[in-house]
Amino acid sequence: MKEMEVLEQMRRGQPMPAGSPGHRVMHDLAQEALQITMELNSRYHTPGEVRALFSQLVGKPVDEGFSMFPPFHTDCGKNITVGRNVFINACCCFQDQGGITIGDEVLIGHGVVLATINHGLSPDERGDNYPAPIVVGNKVWIGSHAAILPGVTIGDGAIIAAGAVVTRDVPANVIVGGVPAKVIKAVPGAVSTQRKIS
Repeated sequence: MKEMEVLEQMRRGQPMPAGSPGHRVMHDLAQEALQITMELNSRYHTPGEVRALFSQLVGKPVDEGFSMFPPFHTDCGKNITVGRNVFINACCCFQDQGGITIGDEVLIGHGVVLATINHGLSPDERGDNYPAPIVVGNKVWIGSHAAILPGVTIGDGAIIAAGAVVTRDVPANVIVGGVPAKVIKAVPGAVSTQRKIS
């Protein structure tokens, strides 16, 4: 199977059985990502060099306003898309096989995990991968050590509190926190669509 075919299958949420040709391509992508992230994380790079390495990792140019404080970790990279003026703080981990789309002017705190893969629940299927995309809207702030799980969409202007585990979609312009994350209140000064996460 070809790389782009496998990436597209994962973006569509198609299961990737352990040992399948697509699963082997996933491992090849991981090896490439490891090479690039080792370079990114092993020594100091200027902001321009960080952008260039991140562009190489994701397979497309990133905006001049993109910035990141390494270290950064991913086991794929090619299914990450970032908008304008995105900032990613240190020690983040993006498991992007299922697709991660980040809007404009997003702030991502230390140690955030974005995970787009689940495994089979049955012990006999534990090695199988079940991808689902994560979409982060514009002007979202994700606090330190939050975890965003597969299939979650975060609405524009939302704030994810530090340490939150987000298992369901988040409306625009609300603050969510806790494990699992629940709506706490509207973002001050924003027009809210506050409701329970469903």
